[in-house]
Amino acid sequence: MDKTRQLRLAKDAMDRDWSDPELDLDAVAAHAGYSRYHFVRAFKDAYGETPGQYLTHRRIERAEEMLRSAGLSVTEICHLVGFSSLGTFSARFKTRTGFTPSEYRARHVGRGAALIPGCYAMLWAGGFPSATSKKRPESGSAYGDEEEPTRSDSDGSAEP
Repeated sequence: MDKTRQLRLAKDAMDRDWSDPELDLDAVAAHAGYSRYHFVRAFKDAYGETPGQYLTHRRIERAEEMLRSAGLSVTEICHLVGFSSLGTFSARFKTRTGFTPSEYRARHVGRGAALIPGCYAMLWAGGFPSATSKKRPESGSAYGDEEEPTRSDSDGSAEP
């Protein structure tokens, strides 16, 4: 597998799992088949920022969307986008946008569609993971490798 494809697989994993606070450098580097230190250098050479900077960038973009459109508290948004510390989230958000999350919301709410009620936004985002819930089984199939789903007839019976 060539280097570009390996790095793309890791970047895709970050794009897919950006909200997972457990997503760490070792897990992402494993997607590319690199050691963590080699991965950081190769990723920065290819994309112009470190994997951590890229992931923070993605999370802040999602937080901006939620602050503009969802009726959730800053703390709820902080956790939904994958930060476990409100202080870290606020500091990174301000560094990236120039505003605290609350300032950003005050400047941008009302300039578009009405806010989505928080309960709907939480439902859409999957809510907060609990200690007993699993996001996806570890032994899942690769992209496009899954078996064909069974079709249902109009009477509800399944067809093999």
